[in-house]
Amino acid sequence: MDIRTRTQLVKHRAAEQGFDFCGVSQADFLAEEAPRLERWLHQQMHGQMSYMAHHFDERLDPRRLVPGARSVVSLLYNYYPEKPILHRDEELKISKYAYGTDYHFVLKDKLKTLFKTLQTDLGDFAGRVFVDSAPVMDKVWAARSGLGWVGKHTNLLNRETGSFFFVAEIICDLDLEPDGPTKDYCGTCTRCIDACPTQAIVEPYVVDGSKCISYLTIELKENIPSEFAGQMDNWIFGCDVCQDVCPWNRFARPHQEPAFLPSPELAAMTPEGWHELTEEVFGKLFKKSAVKRTKLTGLKRNIVFVSAPK
Repeated sequence: MDIRTRTQLVKHRAAEQGFDFCGVSQADFLAEEAPRLERWLHQQMHGQMSYMAHHFDERLDPRRLVPGARSVVSLLYNYYPEKPILHRDEELKISKYAYGTDYHFVLKDKLKTLFKTLQTDLGDFAGRVFVDSAPVMDKVWAARSGLGWVGKHTNLLNRETGSFFFVAEIICDLDLEPDGPTKDYCGTCTRCIDACPTQAIVEPYVVDGSKCISYLTIELKENIPSEFAGQMDNWIFGCDVCQDVCPWNRFARPHQEPAFLPSPELAAMTPEGWHELTEEVFGKLFKKSAVKRTKLTGLKRNIVFVSAPK
């Protein structure tokens, strides 16, 4: 099988598993990203996300994660809901990606199935699958493979569907035909920068993670600094503001993944319900959800902080 046919087969099998886009890039050292990452870490923009400073070399070279790797297969999986819930100004809000089952579970299963199918098709090749769980610069690889460009808010943007999707990878020793990168279509737009409630986008294409609401409500384990009082826009888990205001997301279309649908109980939550949340209710609401990362104590901390008198 020639390289072009093999590459088309990989993309066909990815589509069969429900992935919306699939692109390929050559597995090599990310020379342009190295100084950017080093500068970002030096400026402490990763806050308490100490794991970002670990495995620096592996983060920049996929061949250190998969010896002999030749290709990075990047995949996008849509999570945009048909009807956003908990997004009115007076409500306490959670990010759209956390409405249903934790995406790590859903995508990892699909990736494992895809990987086994490809081994049946192409023989026993070496590789690993990744879903936001290892030192892989997923958005950079997706951009290199032509699936979009990294926008001013540092999320990957796709001209056909916006940015409400998960990014996953297969790093493998298959010889595949690389796709070239696409252009940056942000232009002069600064809506994401202007709209960020905590001014976390400190300049185009640079986010101070330690100021980001997603970091403050999920990654930060201590009390949220008082300087952010009144700036959280009622977000209690994650934040979608920079994506919601992005013009490219007018092309977002509803996902077709049942596992990402919110439960009726979650959709019906009220401010009173959040404040009265018990361990039992939390366990039922978020049994397989990404929200479990905060635990009940973390979620209650967020609820109390954003609900304090302005």
